Amino acid sequence: MKLLSKYTWVSLSVSLVIFIIGGFIYFEAISYLSDQQLDRDLTEEYAEKVSFIDQHQRFPKPFEFDSYEAEFKNIGQASEPTHFVDTIITAHSGNKTISCRAIIGTVRFKGTNYLMTITESKEAARTLIQLVSAITLILIVLLFLALFVTNRLVFKRIWQPFYILLEHLKDFSLTGDAKQPVGTSTKIDEFTELNHAIELMEEKARDEYQSLRSFTENASHEMMTPVAIINSKLDNLIQDESLSNTQLGQLEDIYSASRRLSQLNQSLLLLVKIDNGLMHDVAEIDLSTCLKNKIKQFEDILQSKKITVNLNCLPKKIKASIYLIDILLSNLISNAIRHNLKGGEIAIMLDERILSIENTGSGGALDTHKIFERFQKHPASEGTGLGLTIARNICLSYGFKLEYQFAPPYHRFYVLF
Repeated sequence: MKLLSKYTWVSLSVSLVIFIIGGFIYFEAISYLSDQQLDRDLTEEYAEKVSFIDQHQRFPKPFEFDSYEAEFKNIGQASEPTHFVDTIITAHSGNKTISCRAIIGTVRFKGTNYLMTITESKEAARTLIQLVSAITLILIVLLFLALFVTNRLVFKRIWQPFYILLEHLKDFSLTGDAKQPVGTSTKIDEFTELNHAIELMEEKARDEYQSLRSFTENASHEMMTPVAIINSKLDNLIQDESLSNTQLGQLEDIYSASRRLSQLNQSLLLLVKIDNGLMHDVAEIDLSTCLKNKIKQFEDILQSKKITVNLNCLPKKIKASIYLIDILLSNLISNAIRHNLKGGEIAIMLDERILSIENTGSGGALDTHKIFERFQKHPASEGTGLGLTIARNICLSYGFKLEYQFAPPYHRFYVLF
């Protein structure tokens, strides 16, 4: 749930609860004040009737007090304190009941106590309460709508700099052009501070990235020179006929280690370029043609290991770096050859959705959690342990997905487009 929706929901929910509780209290308060006013009027009327009885020595007739109805009931010598009650009476037409407020008290007349009940209709007060309640309800609804519109429109406009900064962060790239965050024109201090913090963060990140990139490229370049010198000197030494077999064996070990060091250096540099999107030679590639050409490059090795290749390719075009796709295919096919059995099989299938490379192999399934990690390889392997890592990173850079499956005796690596 978005922040604006969450805030609006909480704000309206709290407001609704407050309105309901406040409306109930407001209605009860009006009803209470109305009853108090009726009680004061009834008290005055009660006093006037008692005074009338004392003065005229008779009960008042109905027409003498038009607004109130009074009843007298002989209770002998009994007595009842004056009190107020809510009651209901039937209208003269007999088909309607009327809600009333009554005062009940004892009045003494000619030595006998009478229970006097004075009743006044509450209909006028009720009508007033209903009118006030209706007006209040309308005001609450209007206020509720105004609050909703305010939250949706005003707060959305207030939060607009935040969403602009958020989109800017989504588009941020260490390798892209530097863009200044938008939103500095806002008058809200928090967003101004956030914008300033993003500027500092991006500047620092780019400086550190450039430093790391320069170090990596320089280190890689500087390493190539001594490695090339070592290989050149080893080539000259190996051609020396005065060396013994033992010395030649040691030189070959050194030459192999030097070659692996060179491969490792190139692989690490390639990973840095892939991870940072520094390969820009993107073009439309026919993957089926690339596969067929790559199989031809490995023909000699395939024949020496007597490996049969079953190739089933449909036309498939993608937009990617020719150099990276060549490395991807080389790593996957060489991996299938290196870990294959002598006289084994390789099955390659390509269609619009998937590229699958299967090879026969000894042993069980590989650990799917580790095979794509750096420097994860079989102890007997002569590789750098970066081939599958590079293949996976190439796939990720283009939105592909590299997966592994094992169905004895086939190890299968497949790319989902």
